[in-house]
Amino acid sequence: MLVVVVDDLGCADLGVLGATDLQTPNLDRLARESALLTNWYSNAPVCAPARASILSGRFSARAGVATNGRNLTAGIPTLGKEFRAAGYRTAAIGKWHLGMTAETHPNAHGFDKFYGFLSGCIDFYSHRFYWGEPGRPNYHDLWRNREEAFEDGRYFTERITEETVSFLEQTKGERFCAYVAYNAPHYPMHAPEKYMQRFKGLPLERRTYAAMMAAVDDGVGAIRRTLEAQGQWENTIVAFTGDNGATTEKRAGLNNEYARAGSNGVYRGYKFSVFDGGTHVPGFVHWKGKIRARKAPQLGQAMDLLPTLLEAAALPTPGGMDGKSLWKVLRDDTASPREELFWMNQGQVAVRRGPWKLVVGGKEFGRSPEGNQALAGQNAMFLSRLDEDPGETKNLRAAHPQVVDELATMAEKWRLEQIKAGEN
Repeated sequence: MLVVVVDDLGCADLGVLGATDLQTPNLDRLARESALLTNWYSNAPVCAPARASILSGRFSARAGVATNGRNLTAGIPTLGKEFRAAGYRTAAIGKWHLGMTAETHPNAHGFDKFYGFLSGCIDFYSHRFYWGEPGRPNYHDLWRNREEAFEDGRYFTERITEETVSFLEQTKGERFCAYVAYNAPHYPMHAPEKYMQRFKGLPLERRTYAAMMAAVDDGVGAIRRTLEAQGQWENTIVAFTGDNGATTEKRAGLNNEYARAGSNGVYRGYKFSVFDGGTHVPGFVHWKGKIRARKAPQLGQAMDLLPTLLEAAALPTPGGMDGKSLWKVLRDDTASPREELFWMNQGQVAVRRGPWKLVVGGKEFGRSPEGNQALAGQNAMFLSRLDEDPGETKNLRAAHPQVVDELATMAEKWRLEQIKAGEN
């Protein structure tokens, strides 16, 4: 079992998804051999809540992580706990961002091995967290299990790959579950020259972003080759997902200007937005001989991943999960059990039902000072039909008041439930 997560990847930033200036041959090949999920969504348009849902199978607030800076609730079922209890060797490698206390550490959430960092991001070479200065001091944040690890100067994306390969070699012949959370292409924008050289013709910002993804792509290729050499590739389910859309944050850009490297394609908005640009993410699932390669348009959300993997492994799904298994969707191409999707972030709330999506108080988080201001007037409630308008450009509110009323009622009920859950 291999779950690969990438950080702040735009939904159009793989070759298989339409990018022509990036080179991601290993990911493209894997995606083409997989069920490529064309209606796949994060549970949140920001890092920690998105990851909480991936690991717990719950809405983010019900996992204790309504926003960044919260801890994944101690004691709840997680990817690590469920597979370790079933006899799998488990590892979390890369970015955690779900707690720095003893009881919320990856080892406490069921992972036999942890290698990575606990905060939201680190320098790729010094492995230090230095955002928030001068209000908070910077600190070193690289760990092997609960012990600090010092590897100054080693490029962290490559270290994630090396540690994953090492784990696979150590567990050869055993059942395993590896959560591999690359922190690329999240800022800071760092890449070794050998990757930069592949993209000489691109503008510097896009070139660095492309180089960062090339390092991830090489890593996925190395992991695959390891499993193939062990004769384990056909026995391994591989799930790939982004956590949220591409960002425009100035700290990811050049010269204190809004970041422009990542592309969400036709989708409106960016990281932090509940428009599709913030939540519609790359996703695919591969299991040779078990999942047919195709584009799968069925609706799904990140919290569905854990119950899906549990059913695929013939393991029971514990109570308390909000996610629904998509295993029959992947295996038999059946209809999705997921009828509605919900999101909330920074005063925004959104709901999708079938092709209809309603965004209340939507913010685009685009490349202007107004980007984090909520839409006003008629657009404060923005109704789209995504099968006809995937870019959420036309507000159909006036033409379909009954749909607006139904979706707004659903969204508000769900929002209040999440607020209550987050307070507990």
